[in-house]
Amino acid sequence: MNTQKNPSAGKPLFPIGQTVATPGAIALLGQHGISAFALLHRHANGDWGDLPPDDLSANSAALKNGNRLLSAYRVGATGKVWLITEHDRSVTTILLPSDY
Repeated sequence: MNTQKNPSAGKPLFPIGQTVATPGAIALLGQHGISAFALLHRHANGDWGDLPPDDLSANSAALKNGNRLLSAYRVGATGKVWLITEHDRSVTTILLPSDY
C-alpha cells in the first residue's frame, strides 16, 4: 500500500468539502461491507491506497499547490473505487473508475 502518512494522527491533511458518491460506488461498497467514511478518513489523512508513483507525486504536489487529490482503493477481488477531492476542496466524490 502506498501512503503518505499524516504525522498528526486523526487530523486531516486537507478539507474534503461536501461528500458525494455515484450510485455504482455506493452499491459496490455496500456489497462488500466497506464504509465510505473509512475511505474518506484514509483519503483525508494521506493514505492514497493503490496509486502509481506518478499519481503519488501529483498528490504530494497538490497538497502544496492546491490541485485535485486522488485516492484509489481496491474493493473485493476485482473492484476499485476512486476518491477525488477537487482543487478548491469544495467537494470529494466517491466513484467507480468507469464513472469518470
